[in-house]
Amino acid sequence: MNLLIMGPPGAGKGTQAEVLVKELDITHISTGDMFRNAIKEGTEMGKKAKEYMDQGQLVPDEVVVGMVKDRLSQPDCQKGFLLDGFPRTVDQAKALDETLKDLGIKIDGVINIDVPREKLMARLTGRRVCRNCGASYHVIFNPPADPDKCNSCGGEIYQRSDDNEETVGNRLDVYVAQTQPLIDYYGKQNLVKNINGDQEIKKVLADILEAVK
Repeated sequence: MNLLIMGPPGAGKGTQAEVLVKELDITHISTGDMFRNAIKEGTEMGKKAKEYMDQGQLVPDEVVVGMVKDRLSQPDCQKGFLLDGFPRTVDQAKALDETLKDLGIKIDGVINIDVPREKLMARLTGRRVCRNCGASYHVIFNPPADPDKCNSCGGEIYQRSDDNEETVGNRLDVYVAQTQPLIDYYGKQNLVKNINGDQEIKKVLADILEAVK
């Protein structure tokens, strides 16, 4: 089974992906990991990507797609894969379609984890961190015993600057702008499986498994 997984920041995509690949016995392909491995192993596409990154430039789509093609050609992907973090634009999706066609592979489904914006804001702005030991808390889901002190070391609890409402709101706006056209693109191919992410983690997983099986 070959799947794509999508979801906004805070939707729990990473948590679900980790469990899903074990349940379905498929390979998890995170584009972040793929980049790091290709560069580390010195593949042709990895070297090209590193050239752009060393100059502080975005890696062009053709290089990213080339890296994805290399990864999908590896033996562990023959049993199926879950592609996470790619494609991010319709142009990338079209290039991916061509790549899959060349490899004789097809996508079986696109999992779209959906969570209301206000819930995402609460999840993402509620994170708190200990300034001393780095322990992580959440004001709703995992609050410290004392709102101002770390349970472990007694250090000061604070909110990181990238967890404030304005920054989180911008991240969500960018995601929606990038992703809605993708959902429409795959929707026309009847591939999108919309999943309610505003539920218990186990229920979200059960819904995903039911949708793709």
